[in-house]
Amino acid sequence: VRLMESGGASVQAGGSLRLSCSVTRLDPTTNLYCMNWFRQPPGKGREWVAQDRELDRGEVYGRSVKGRFVIAEDNDKSALYLQMNELTPEDTAKYFCSASIFTGDCPVTPGRQNYWGQGTQVTVSS
Repeated sequence: VRLMESGGASVQAGGSLRLSCSVTRLDPTTNLYCMNWFRQPPGKGREWVAQDRELDRGEVYGRSVKGRFVIAEDNDKSALYLQMNELTPEDTAKYFCSASIFTGDCPVTPGRQNYWGQGTQVTVSS
């Protein structure tokens, strides 16, 4: 799977932004994936943000973004999105999309992801 993020920008607090992640599936199998967004603030570790499960199209969110961010995947699974609303300076980070092959659970830890994009920078000013 090849992932490539886009849509990062500098915005004012209270604004909205939509990130995209193009998904190219190179494997010939019919694997189901758990698609995630992570973020990494300057000088900090990578934090899980949201997940979309291809198994049941369920969505889960991290506590700090629940109610403000929405994750979505195209029906043809060619793209993943993150709609971010009510942005605050604490949302400033490099945002990454990731994919893990579903083998019974959908992990939200960075070390258990199989594929990563290169990231896109989001900066929120007050």
